[in-house]
Amino acid sequence: MFYFAIDILGTIAFAISGVLVAMDKKLDLFGVFIIAFVTAVGGGTLRDMLIGNTPVAWMQNTTYVFVIIGTVAFTIVFRNYLKYFTKSLFLFDTIGIGLYTLVGIEKGLSIGLNPLVCIALGTMTASFGGVIRDILCNEIPVVFRKEIYATACILGGSSYFLLKELPINNTYAYIAAIIIVIVIRILAVVFKIALPNIYKDKT
Repeated sequence: MFYFAIDILGTIAFAISGVLVAMDKKLDLFGVFIIAFVTAVGGGTLRDMLIGNTPVAWMQNTTYVFVIIGTVAFTIVFRNYLKYFTKSLFLFDTIGIGLYTLVGIEKGLSIGLNPLVCIALGTMTASFGGVIRDILCNEIPVVFRKEIYATACILGGSSYFLLKELPINNTYAYIAAIIIVIVIRILAVVFKIALPNIYKDKT
């Protein structure tokens, strides 16, 4: 139940980020829903296909679909309030990657995958929905820019396996790893920490 709750929270966070991007692009209601939907379930769909869990999660459990529909309606109705949070898109996207990284890792562990593979699976779960969102909205995906994005997922996922070795409850390790992903992403943006750019500016 705990892991399902985290999954739903991640779905909500990513659906909100999808709605905000779609509205910024002035898409119609159907377009807003589609962008929110692929943002919320795109990473999980890729994950489930890779591990052979088909039909994928949102097809087996329509709760995800209803949650996305409700989130889209909520975000549209209260969009004027969300505008007061100037970094609302960044905030919900960051929360989403933190939650989904650990969801992906847990899915990998449940079928006995290697920790490194689990971290890769968690990173894809967290990142791929945003990749689809940005491509459909004619943007270069954040994960392909020099910003700390997938790196935060990898570091947070790695910290989970380190924390699991400590004599603490696994739930605490799980929550702490989510927080680590979120904090790394926020600190990277606040302090403008980025991966090295391989292209040199022409002088």
